[in-house]
Amino acid sequence: MGLLSSLLGIIGFVIGIPLGLLVGFFIFVYEDTKQVKDPVVRPISELGPKALEELLPEIPLWVKTPDYERVDWLNKFLLDMWPFLDKAICGMIRLTAKPIFAEYIGKYHIKGIEFDKLSLGTLPPTLCGIKVLETNEKELVMEQVIKWAGNPNIVLNLHVSSLKISVQLVDLQVFVTLRTILRPLVPTIPCFAKIVVSLMEKPHVDFGMKISGGDIMAIPGLYGFVQEAIKKQVASLYLWPQTLEIPILDESTVAIKKPVGILHVNVVRAHKLLKKDLLGTSDPYVKLTLTGDKLAAKKTTIKMRNLNPEWNEKFKLVVKDPNSQVLQLQVYDWDKVGAHDRLGMQLVPLKLLKPYENKEFTLDLLKDTNINEVPIKKNRGQIVVDLTFVPFKEDSMKFGGHSRTYSRKESGKDVVSDDEVQDGAGLLSLVIQEAEEVEGEHHNNPYAVLTFRGEKKKTKMMWKTRHPRWNEEFQFMLEEPPLHEKIHIQVLSKRKRFSFLSKESLGYVEINLNDVVHNGRINDKYHLIDSKNGVIQVEIRWTTA
Repeated sequence: MGLLSSLLGIIGFVIGIPLGLLVGFFIFVYEDTKQVKDPVVRPISELGPKALEELLPEIPLWVKTPDYERVDWLNKFLLDMWPFLDKAICGMIRLTAKPIFAEYIGKYHIKGIEFDKLSLGTLPPTLCGIKVLETNEKELVMEQVIKWAGNPNIVLNLHVSSLKISVQLVDLQVFVTLRTILRPLVPTIPCFAKIVVSLMEKPHVDFGMKISGGDIMAIPGLYGFVQEAIKKQVASLYLWPQTLEIPILDESTVAIKKPVGILHVNVVRAHKLLKKDLLGTSDPYVKLTLTGDKLAAKKTTIKMRNLNPEWNEKFKLVVKDPNSQVLQLQVYDWDKVGAHDRLGMQLVPLKLLKPYENKEFTLDLLKDTNINEVPIKKNRGQIVVDLTFVPFKEDSMKFGGHSRTYSRKESGKDVVSDDEVQDGAGLLSLVIQEAEEVEGEHHNNPYAVLTFRGEKKKTKMMWKTRHPRWNEEFQFMLEEPPLHEKIHIQVLSKRKRFSFLSKESLGYVEINLNDVVHNGRINDKYHLIDSKNGVIQVEIRWTTA
């Protein structure tokens, strides 16, 4: 009976399959076709929560966060350049790691450390989006979201005693949100002095590690411990506000230098000056300038018909680099008609001065400072000056500490000078950077006029523009903080040729200096009064000595 049932089952299987295929074929051919509906296309906003949750991991960052820009072109650039970048970066890694490895040789029985293989693989990092942040500073701020699922081939050989241990890094994955700042922007190629990098959130780093062929990440609990340790270590070093600074330009090559102190000059007297007038006398005065300073020269009063003048006149000059700057002293004979005759000159390098120490110089006047010419032995007289270099408070540590007063020698005794250095005296620096949306009814050739304590200074004129960029600095040496005072800045436009409508006001602003005195610095944009959309950006510093 069992044999008969097995035989019938085999016969049914053999006959049933061809018969089923034949019937299905005829149904497929002769059955009426049904209308196929097109798939429903719906916008993302109409999808339900579950559908959005499934799609979100695949949506690019520039869609989820509109302030990020697409950078497909940059990813294509990285893909084409990656073989060359791989070799260049690996070369830098070898050079950087070599002295680090050398520190461990001889310790812990380590005889040698070397890279057996070093390659970042064939897959470059991918930039998921980039955005540029606006600031009022002279810098460019960018944020990038970077993903890298690479296939690096990095093998490190450790020679410990008589053993050779190979450590291999595999299956690397990195996800970081990076902020990159190029600062400060300077007029020297590549137009920024350094790169400042920081992480905006803890990075995600995933990798495998093999030691002598064995995957140690398979050890229970080790994988999570290593991942968390790396995140904490990297975050402690580079998570904002911690930064990594990469210098690009040497500070000495950067054209822009900020003031670091004040040079107090007292022009005391002169002896036995040359006779230039017909009556056998001269009308002397002294002109003072600092090299590397574009400000106007300081001048003493004129002493009429006097070859041994006494001035005792005090001046303050702004110092930017005491190691290289030189004080120029030029004595002139004033003439009512024609050019003034120079009686002599002399130079004093500021590096001869110690901070806060008063020093008196008695200098022989020279015709000029050309050392290549044969000196003419002609007595031109002498000039006596007192000099003191006083650093600003914020820079005092560079010059050996801070001192509120300094002394000068008078009649062989040390005397504290109260009238030369007053508490609160300092330098008011103002940089008119740029303006936006300034527009006149007849012409657009804007320039800015600064008025402070009755003194007027103006920027250069920018032709045919509504967005001028001046970036010009003006300085005022003040004996006391400018509390309860204002600076008036007006933007004007002027025609190239003369006409009745040659000047036109494009707006003005008045800035209260209280905040500057208390905070030390402000850098902000101000809406111009009597202007439709005009805005001006101004940076103001108050630095005390």
